[in-house]
Amino acid sequence: MNWSRAGESSATTFGEVREQLLNYFINPAIWTQLLVGGLKIIVIVIAGRLTIKIANKALHHILMAKEKGPLKFDTRRANTFGKLIGNIISYVVNFIMILMILNLFGFRLEPLLAGAGVIGLAVGFGAQSLVKDVITGFFIIFEDQFSVGDVIQINTYKGTVEEIGLRITKIKSWTGEVYIIPNGTISQVTNFSLYNSLAVVDVSVSYEEDIDKAMEVLKTSVHNFFEKSENIVLEPEVLGVQKLGASEVILRVIAECKPNTHAPVARELNGEIKRAFKDAGIAIPYPKLITYHRGEGAEETWKKSSTN
Repeated sequence: MNWSRAGESSATTFGEVREQLLNYFINPAIWTQLLVGGLKIIVIVIAGRLTIKIANKALHHILMAKEKGPLKFDTRRANTFGKLIGNIISYVVNFIMILMILNLFGFRLEPLLAGAGVIGLAVGFGAQSLVKDVITGFFIIFEDQFSVGDVIQINTYKGTVEEIGLRITKIKSWTGEVYIIPNGTISQVTNFSLYNSLAVVDVSVSYEEDIDKAMEVLKTSVHNFFEKSENIVLEPEVLGVQKLGASEVILRVIAECKPNTHAPVARELNGEIKRAFKDAGIAIPYPKLITYHRGEGAEETWKKSSTN
């Protein structure tokens, strides 16, 4: 008897719950409220995205106007601050969007903001590495140690700076890898983009050649190359004999170039000098091998190798 009453009671309770759920989902007021809330959320998200886009465009136009105006900013620092301020704008707008959406669901913002302050204080004490990253990033930007577009080397990583944030720095190597480095771990930085670089080219000439003639050909060829090159700042200088090697005389040429262009300039100079030496008939030494056969004298073998 008791079991039957319990079964009837549970069946009645299940039926009531099902009826309440059915009434909830078929209630037009509920669907209207959900539809209005969804539309409000969509409007908030679209407005936030438009705000970020408009702010970034306005920031870009401001920086471009400063570059063209009478008070010009350094392009390196302008790019760095542009990306940094753009990130800050994105964070702030997204945070405001989240607060507005929570407010639509009935959450009170005052306790949330107070709780966020307490949580931020706790994170500040617990996440010391994060605080170190932020402080180091601030001083990197403030002291202008490097900027977006610079070619730098951080510890063992070398590449072009893609982004500088308060927490991390992104650099891209010439082979395409992107290194994401926490600012707090940056202990040593080499910047290759601040000052002009120096291209050093060593040219080998055979001992049989006239050194004075070779140096004159060098001076003429590097002068012609300087006339048509856009990366060389000053006319290349032929220093003279750098070293007397085992089978060659090494002549050295130096050229002051724009920042971080010494490698392509050195390659182009090597090609220009090779063509000039070929036209002038100046031989570039290469390894030679003389084989002595048993039963032959050294003088006879030398004559054979000379005739060959």
